[in-house]
Amino acid sequence: MHLLATYPYLNLYLYEGTSRAIEAQWLGFVSSSLLRQATLDCVEHARQQRITGWIADDRLLGPVRPVDLEWIAQQVFPRLIELGVQRFARLEGVDPLNKLLIGQAQETAQQQMPFELLAFTNLTAARNWACGD
Repeated sequence: MHLLATYPYLNLYLYEGTSRAIEAQWLGFVSSSLLRQATLDCVEHARQQRITGWIADDRLLGPVRPVDLEWIAQQVFPRLIELGVQRFARLEGVDPLNKLLIGQAQETAQQQMPFELLAFTNLTAARNWACGD
């Protein structure tokens, strides 16, 4: 695993197995503007690294506004499709409201995305699945 970028609220890793995955490890609450900019930075790293898997470690992520979840669905997921992402693993957050809102957004996205989206509670399992191991 290689550290690609670090922010006060996010660590971004490249995980390599059978295929490559980006792991976005959120470290706490982040404002809407920082969330969006960091997410776009993650997408750019994913493009550069030619990944096929994405791991969203949301365990420590603070509350995310519904408008930001909608932005992710409209602006980020189409870019992930263009990149050839095949598997999107999400580690559920500990914040109950965040867990509910992101879970609902994931259910909606699962019906519209050509790649697989799964929720995990175990980081190793999420990494292995996202990398096709």
